[in-house]
Amino acid sequence: MKILVVGSGGREHALAWKLAQSERVQTVFVAPGNGGTELDAHLVNVEITDPAALADFVVAEGIHLTLVGPEAPLAAGIVNLFRARGLKIFGPTKEAAQLESSKDFAKAFMQRHGIPTARYQSFSDAAQAHDYIKASGAPIVIKADGLAAGKGVVVAMTLDEAHAAVDHMLSDNAFGDAGARIVIEEFLAGEEASFIVMCDGKNVLALATSQDHKRLKDQDEGPNTGGMGAYSPAPIVTPSMHARVMREIINPTIQGMAKDGITYTGFLYAGLMIDAEGNPRTLEFNCRMGDPETQPIMARLKSDFLGVVDHACNGTLDAVELEWDRRTAVGVVMAAEGYPESPRKGDIIDGIPAETPECITFHAGTQMVGGTLQTSGGRVLCVVGLGDSVKMAQKQAYETVEKIHFNGAQYRRDIGWRGVK
Repeated sequence: MKILVVGSGGREHALAWKLAQSERVQTVFVAPGNGGTELDAHLVNVEITDPAALADFVVAEGIHLTLVGPEAPLAAGIVNLFRARGLKIFGPTKEAAQLESSKDFAKAFMQRHGIPTARYQSFSDAAQAHDYIKASGAPIVIKADGLAAGKGVVVAMTLDEAHAAVDHMLSDNAFGDAGARIVIEEFLAGEEASFIVMCDGKNVLALATSQDHKRLKDQDEGPNTGGMGAYSPAPIVTPSMHARVMREIINPTIQGMAKDGITYTGFLYAGLMIDAEGNPRTLEFNCRMGDPETQPIMARLKSDFLGVVDHACNGTLDAVELEWDRRTAVGVVMAAEGYPESPRKGDIIDGIPAETPECITFHAGTQMVGGTLQTSGGRVLCVVGLGDSVKMAQKQAYETVEKIHFNGAQYRRDIGWRGVK
C-alpha cells in the first residue's frame, strides 16, 4: 500500500523512514520532502504543498493514509479538508490544533480545565504589556500568540530583555499576525521533558519519553531555537511521574477538548517543566510530534508504525502495545551558520556515512541541487546514535557528526548531559 507524509523536516524524514520499514508498505510519498528523503530509495518526494492538490494526489494514487508532520497545514485545516472528502488522515482538526496555533487559546483552555501551567496574561497593547512586566519583574517569558516556527518564545532573564521582546513582537511586528497578540507568563524553573502521545478520539497511547535541548549552545546557553538535539528515554520521567502526567495533564486535556465539543485525534505533545519538588506543569502544547524528539523516538520504536497509525485512524489504539529498543537514542542537530536568526543556505554537505544499527542521519534543511546535497534551512541534519547508556549513544552520534562536513556547521557537544549527570 501507499502512504503520504506531509512536510519537509527532520521529523517527516524520521516518520517516513519508519513507515517504509513496514512489510505492507509499497511506497511512502513525502510532500514536499527534502534532500534526504530524495536520496532514500524507499521514499518518493512530491512537489505539492497545497492541501486540496494533495487530496487530489491521494485520490489519484490510491493512497491508504496520510500522516501530517508540521503544524502549519494542521492549523490551516488539512485534516478537515481530507475528512470531508472521505480520505484517511492522522492529525488533529483545525479546531483541535488551536492548542498549538494560539497560545492564548491554550492558556485559557488549561485554566478552564484545571491543567497545571504557569500564570499568564495576554496583551495586544504594548504599553499595557510593558506595565505588566514592570509590575511582575524578571525572569519572565514572552510568547507570540500564533505560530512562529519555534522562534516566538523569549525567556527574558532581565527586564531589558523582556521589554525588548515586547517591542520586537508588538511594535516591530516581527512575527506578523502570529505576534499581534502576546502571552506573558511567569518563569518556571526546573527540568524540561517532552511527553508525546497518540490519540484516536477516545484512547490515548503514550510514546517513549524524551528531552529536547532548546538553547543554541552547550550548558543551555545562547538563544532559544527550534531544538538543538534530543534524547530518549528521559530519566526524569520516572514511572510514577509518567502516571502523574497522564492523570493530571494528558487525560484532562483530551477530556477537556471533548467537553468543549472538540474530538482530539492525532499526536499531542506536552512540553513539561518539572520543578525541584517533582511537580509537572505544562509549558506548551504542540499538536504534532516534536522535532528533534521524533528522530530518537522513531529510532527506538520496534513496533510496526503503520499498524499503530492504522489503529489510531480506526479508533482502536487501546489494542496497541508498543515495543521499544532498550537502548538510549541521542539525536544531535547540526545547524547552519547564522542559525537561529538568519541561517545561511547553499553550503555543500559531504561525509554523511551510511546508516548502521547504531547510527542514523535524518535530514531537515537539505536539498539536492544538480546532484549535490546542499543546506537549505536552519536545522540541517539530526544524527541519532544508539547505545546501552546515554554516554555510549553520545559516542555513536558524535563520532558520526565529526565525519560530516559543511561550512559553518554548528552543533552542541553536550546533548543528553542531564541524562549523564
